[in-house]
Amino acid sequence: MSLTRRTLLAAGGGGLLIAQVRSANAQAENAPKPATGNNALRIAMPAFASDPFFPADGSGDKGIDMELARGIAAELGVEPVFDRSAVTFDGMVKQLMSGQADMAIGKLSRTLQRGRSILYSRPYAMLHQGLLANRLNLARITQGKPPEQIIRDFSGDLGVIEGSSFATYAATTFPNAQIRRFAGWNTVVDAIRSGTIDMAYRDDFEIKKLMVDDPSMTVVARSITLTDKVDTIAIGVRPDNPHLAAFVDLYLDLARGQQVLNTDEIIARYRQGSKA
Repeated sequence: MSLTRRTLLAAGGGGLLIAQVRSANAQAENAPKPATGNNALRIAMPAFASDPFFPADGSGDKGIDMELARGIAAELGVEPVFDRSAVTFDGMVKQLMSGQADMAIGKLSRTLQRGRSILYSRPYAMLHQGLLANRLNLARITQGKPPEQIIRDFSGDLGVIEGSSFATYAATTFPNAQIRRFAGWNTVVDAIRSGTIDMAYRDDFEIKKLMVDDPSMTVVARSITLTDKVDTIAIGVRPDNPHLAAFVDLYLDLARGQQVLNTDEIIARYRQGSKA
Protein backbone atom coordinates (compact mmCIF):
# COMPACT_ATOMS: atom_id res chain seq x y z
CA MET A 1 0.00 0.00 0.00
CA SER A 2 1.40 3.39 -0.97
CA LEU A 3 1.98 6.15 1.56
CA THR A 4 -0.50 8.32 -0.26
CA ARG A 5 -3.19 5.67 0.01
CA ARG A 6 -2.47 5.15 3.71
CA THR A 7 -2.73 8.90 4.29
CA LEU A 8 -6.07 9.01 2.52
CA LEU A 9 -7.38 6.04 4.54
CA ALA A 10 -6.26 7.68 7.79
CA ALA A 11 -7.93 10.91 6.79
CA GLY A 12 -11.07 9.02 5.88
CA GLY A 13 -11.04 7.20 9.25
CA GLY A 14 -10.68 10.51 11.07
CA GLY A 15 -13.61 11.91 9.16
CA LEU A 16 -15.70 8.89 10.06
CA LEU A 17 -14.80 9.30 13.74
CA ILE A 18 -15.78 12.99 13.66
CA ALA A 19 -19.08 12.09 11.99
CA GLN A 20 -19.77 9.46 14.67
CA VAL A 21 -19.07 11.95 17.47
CA ARG A 22 -21.35 14.53 15.87
CA SER A 23 -24.09 11.92 15.48
CA ALA A 24 -23.74 10.86 19.14
CA ASN A 25 -23.90 14.48 20.30
CA ALA A 26 -27.01 15.11 18.20
CA GLN A 27 -28.67 11.99 19.63
CA ALA A 28 -27.86 13.10 23.17
CA GLU A 29 -29.29 16.55 22.53
CA ASN A 30 -32.47 15.09 21.04
CA ALA A 31 -32.91 12.36 23.68
CA PRO A 32 -36.00 12.67 25.90
CA LYS A 33 -35.29 14.57 29.10
CA PRO A 34 -36.56 13.38 32.49
CA ALA A 35 -37.87 16.85 33.36
CA THR A 36 -40.35 18.75 31.24
CA GLY A 37 -41.31 22.32 30.59
CA ASN A 38 -39.12 25.44 30.60
CA ASN A 39 -36.19 23.91 32.49
CA ALA A 40 -38.39 23.44 35.56
CA LEU A 41 -39.65 20.46 37.52
CA ARG A 42 -43.30 21.02 38.42
CA ILE A 43 -43.95 19.42 41.79
CA ALA A 44 -47.41 18.89 43.28
CA MET A 45 -47.55 19.05 47.07
CA PRO A 46 -50.59 19.53 49.33
CA ALA A 47 -51.48 22.97 50.67
CA PHE A 48 -51.66 21.66 54.25
CA ALA A 49 -48.79 20.55 56.50
CA SER A 50 -47.70 17.02 57.38
CA ASP A 51 -44.64 17.32 59.60
CA PRO A 52 -41.93 16.15 59.27
CA PHE A 53 -42.66 15.47 55.59
CA PHE A 54 -43.64 18.97 54.44
CA PRO A 55 -44.83 22.27 55.96
CA ALA A 56 -48.00 24.16 55.13
CA ASP A 57 -47.95 26.30 51.99
CA GLY A 58 -45.90 29.43 52.64
CA SER A 59 -44.40 28.09 55.89
CA GLY A 60 -40.86 27.33 54.76
CA ASP A 61 -39.13 24.52 52.92
CA LYS A 62 -38.09 22.06 55.62
CA GLY A 63 -39.11 18.41 55.65
CA ILE A 64 -38.37 14.97 54.25
CA ASP A 65 -40.39 15.55 51.08
CA MET A 66 -39.02 19.05 50.52
CA GLU A 67 -35.48 17.65 50.69
CA LEU A 68 -36.37 14.90 48.22
CA ALA A 69 -37.96 17.34 45.79
CA ARG A 70 -35.06 19.77 45.82
CA GLY A 71 -32.49 16.96 45.62
CA ILE A 72 -34.10 15.41 42.54
CA ALA A 73 -34.41 18.80 40.82
CA ALA A 74 -30.76 19.61 41.57
CA GLU A 75 -29.56 16.33 40.06
CA LEU A 76 -31.66 17.02 36.96
CA GLY A 77 -30.20 20.51 36.73
CA VAL A 78 -33.60 22.21 36.78
CA GLU A 79 -35.53 24.48 39.12
CA PRO A 80 -38.19 22.99 41.41
CA VAL A 81 -41.52 24.78 41.04
CA PHE A 82 -44.04 23.81 43.73
CA ASP A 83 -47.77 23.73 43.13
CA ARG A 84 -49.46 23.77 46.55
CA SER A 85 -53.04 23.97 45.30
CA ALA A 86 -54.05 20.37 46.11
CA VAL A 87 -56.32 20.15 49.15
CA THR A 88 -56.33 16.33 49.22
CA PHE A 89 -53.81 13.59 48.42
CA ASP A 90 -55.98 12.51 45.50
CA GLY A 91 -55.77 16.10 44.30
CA MET A 92 -52.05 15.60 43.64
CA VAL A 93 -52.81 12.47 41.63
CA LYS A 94 -55.27 14.40 39.47
CA GLN A 95 -52.58 17.02 38.77
CA LEU A 96 -50.30 14.27 37.45
CA MET A 97 -53.06 12.76 35.34
CA SER A 98 -53.88 16.12 33.75
CA GLY A 99 -50.23 16.99 33.07
CA GLN A 100 -50.29 19.98 35.42
CA ALA A 101 -47.42 18.48 37.44
CA ASP A 102 -44.41 16.31 36.62
CA MET A 103 -44.10 14.79 40.08
CA ALA A 104 -46.15 14.54 43.27
CA ILE A 105 -44.21 14.47 46.54
CA GLY A 106 -46.28 14.75 49.67
CA LYS A 107 -46.52 11.59 51.82
CA LEU A 108 -48.33 9.96 48.92
CA SER A 109 -49.45 6.38 49.59
CA ARG A 110 -49.27 3.79 46.85
CA THR A 111 -52.61 2.20 45.97
CA LEU A 112 -53.61 -0.07 43.13
CA GLN A 113 -56.33 2.36 42.13
CA ARG A 114 -53.88 5.25 41.79
CA GLY A 115 -51.37 2.96 40.07
CA ARG A 116 -53.83 2.56 37.19
CA SER A 117 -53.44 6.26 36.36
CA ILE A 118 -49.93 7.36 37.39
CA LEU A 119 -46.41 6.02 37.75
CA TYR A 120 -44.83 5.44 41.15
CA SER A 121 -41.26 5.40 42.38
CA ARG A 122 -40.18 2.66 44.73
CA PRO A 123 -41.12 3.43 48.36
CA TYR A 124 -38.94 5.76 50.44
CA ALA A 125 -40.98 5.20 53.62
CA MET A 126 -42.90 2.19 54.87
CA LEU A 127 -45.49 2.58 57.63
CA HIS A 128 -48.07 0.29 59.15
CA GLN A 129 -51.76 0.99 58.93
CA GLY A 130 -53.39 1.84 62.23
CA LEU A 131 -56.57 2.67 64.11
CA LEU A 132 -57.39 5.30 66.70
CA ALA A 133 -60.27 4.04 68.85
CA ASN A 134 -62.47 5.86 71.33
CA ARG A 135 -61.89 3.91 74.56
CA LEU A 136 -65.49 3.89 75.80
CA ASN A 137 -66.88 2.92 72.41
CA LEU A 138 -64.25 0.21 71.99
CA ALA A 139 -65.09 -1.27 75.40
CA ARG A 140 -68.78 -1.38 74.46
CA ILE A 141 -68.02 -3.08 71.14
CA THR A 142 -65.55 -5.67 72.44
CA GLN A 143 -67.44 -6.49 75.65
CA GLY A 144 -64.29 -7.69 77.33
CA LYS A 145 -62.86 -9.57 74.35
CA PRO A 146 -59.41 -8.65 73.00
CA PRO A 147 -59.85 -5.97 70.30
CA GLU A 148 -57.82 -8.07 67.88
CA GLN A 149 -60.60 -10.67 67.83
CA ILE A 150 -63.29 -8.29 66.64
CA ILE A 151 -61.35 -5.66 64.73
CA ARG A 152 -61.65 -7.14 61.20
CA ASP A 153 -65.38 -7.77 61.63
CA PHE A 154 -65.85 -4.24 62.91
CA SER A 155 -69.26 -2.89 61.94
CA GLY A 156 -69.30 0.48 63.74
CA ASP A 157 -68.50 4.01 62.56
CA LEU A 158 -65.05 4.33 60.98
CA GLY A 159 -63.62 7.78 60.23
CA VAL A 160 -61.32 8.46 57.26
CA ILE A 161 -59.97 11.54 55.52
CA GLU A 162 -61.71 12.25 52.22
CA GLY A 163 -59.33 11.93 49.28
CA SER A 164 -56.80 9.83 51.23
CA SER A 165 -55.57 6.30 50.54
CA PHE A 166 -57.41 5.14 53.67
CA ALA A 167 -60.71 6.23 52.18
CA THR A 168 -59.89 3.67 49.46
CA TYR A 169 -58.55 0.97 51.78
CA ALA A 170 -61.51 1.15 54.17
CA ALA A 171 -64.07 -0.66 52.02
CA THR A 172 -61.76 -3.65 51.59
CA THR A 173 -60.19 -3.82 55.05
CA PHE A 174 -63.42 -3.13 56.95
CA PRO A 175 -66.26 -4.21 54.64
CA ASN A 176 -68.84 -4.18 57.46
CA ALA A 177 -67.99 -0.73 58.82
CA GLN A 178 -69.98 2.44 58.32
CA ILE A 179 -67.46 4.71 56.59
CA ARG A 180 -67.56 8.34 57.70
CA ARG A 181 -65.57 10.76 55.54
CA PHE A 182 -64.07 13.96 56.95
CA ALA A 183 -62.36 16.94 55.32
CA GLY A 184 -59.23 16.68 57.48
CA TRP A 185 -57.44 14.81 60.27
CA ASN A 186 -58.31 17.36 62.95
CA THR A 187 -62.03 16.85 62.42
CA VAL A 188 -61.53 13.07 62.54
CA VAL A 189 -59.72 13.41 65.88
CA ASP A 190 -62.47 15.67 67.24
CA ALA A 191 -65.02 13.00 66.33
CA ILE A 192 -62.97 10.41 68.24
CA ARG A 193 -62.77 12.69 71.28
CA SER A 194 -66.53 13.22 71.33
CA GLY A 195 -67.35 9.58 70.62
CA THR A 196 -69.21 10.51 67.44
CA ILE A 197 -67.26 7.76 65.68
CA ASP A 198 -65.85 4.57 67.14
CA MET A 199 -62.52 4.40 65.32
CA ALA A 200 -60.37 6.36 62.88
CA TYR A 201 -58.27 4.73 60.16
CA ARG A 202 -54.86 6.12 59.18
CA ASP A 203 -51.17 5.19 59.21
CA ASP A 204 -49.57 4.38 62.55
CA PHE A 205 -47.13 7.31 62.26
CA GLU A 206 -49.87 9.94 62.27
CA ILE A 207 -51.59 8.22 65.18
CA LYS A 208 -48.38 8.01 67.21
CA LYS A 209 -47.56 11.62 66.33
CA LEU A 210 -50.93 12.63 67.72
CA MET A 211 -50.05 10.99 71.03
CA VAL A 212 -46.72 12.86 71.07
CA ASP A 213 -48.44 16.20 70.47
CA ASP A 214 -51.28 15.59 72.93
CA PRO A 215 -50.58 12.97 75.64
CA SER A 216 -54.07 13.57 77.05
CA MET A 217 -55.42 11.66 74.04
CA THR A 218 -54.39 8.43 75.79
CA VAL A 219 -57.21 9.05 78.31
CA VAL A 220 -59.97 9.04 75.67
CA ALA A 221 -58.40 7.04 72.86
CA ARG A 222 -56.32 3.96 72.18
CA SER A 223 -54.05 3.29 69.22
CA ILE A 224 -54.05 -0.07 67.45
CA THR A 225 -51.39 -1.00 64.88
CA LEU A 226 -52.35 -3.37 62.07
CA THR A 227 -49.01 -5.14 61.78
CA ASP A 228 -50.07 -7.13 58.71
CA LYS A 229 -51.12 -4.02 56.77
CA VAL A 230 -48.52 -1.63 55.35
CA ASP A 231 -48.76 1.86 53.93
CA THR A 232 -45.95 2.46 51.44
CA ILE A 233 -45.04 6.09 50.69
CA ALA A 234 -43.59 6.92 47.28
CA ILE A 235 -43.18 9.66 44.68
CA GLY A 236 -45.84 9.94 41.99
CA VAL A 237 -44.85 10.69 38.38
CA ARG A 238 -47.04 11.75 35.47
CA PRO A 239 -48.00 8.69 33.41
CA ASP A 240 -46.41 9.83 30.14
CA ASN A 241 -42.88 10.24 31.54
CA PRO A 242 -41.37 6.82 32.35
CA HIS A 243 -37.90 8.33 31.92
CA LEU A 244 -38.50 10.63 34.88
CA ALA A 245 -39.92 7.74 36.93
CA ALA A 246 -36.78 5.70 36.23
CA PHE A 247 -34.57 8.65 37.16
CA VAL A 248 -36.39 9.10 40.47
CA ASP A 249 -35.79 5.42 41.30
CA LEU A 250 -32.13 5.88 40.39
CA TYR A 251 -31.92 8.93 42.66
CA LEU A 252 -33.45 6.98 45.56
CA ASP A 253 -30.98 4.14 44.98
CA LEU A 254 -27.80 6.15 44.50
CA ALA A 255 -28.26 9.46 46.30
CA ARG A 256 -30.40 8.10 49.14
CA GLY A 257 -28.65 4.75 49.50
CA GLN A 258 -31.90 2.76 49.07
CA GLN A 259 -33.03 4.06 52.46
CA VAL A 260 -36.63 3.21 53.41
CA LEU A 261 -37.75 5.15 56.47
CA ASN A 262 -39.90 3.45 59.10
CA THR A 263 -42.30 4.86 61.69
CA ASP A 264 -39.77 4.98 64.53
CA GLU A 265 -37.23 6.89 62.42
CA ILE A 266 -39.84 9.40 61.28
CA ILE A 267 -41.17 9.87 64.83
CA ALA A 268 -37.60 10.50 66.03
CA ARG A 269 -37.16 13.16 63.37
CA TYR A 270 -40.50 14.69 64.29
CA ARG A 271 -39.55 14.86 67.99
CA GLN A 272 -36.24 16.49 67.11
CA GLY A 273 -37.97 19.06 64.91
CA SER A 274 -40.58 19.89 67.54
CA LYS A 275 -37.83 20.70 70.04
CA ALA A 276 -36.03 23.03 67.64
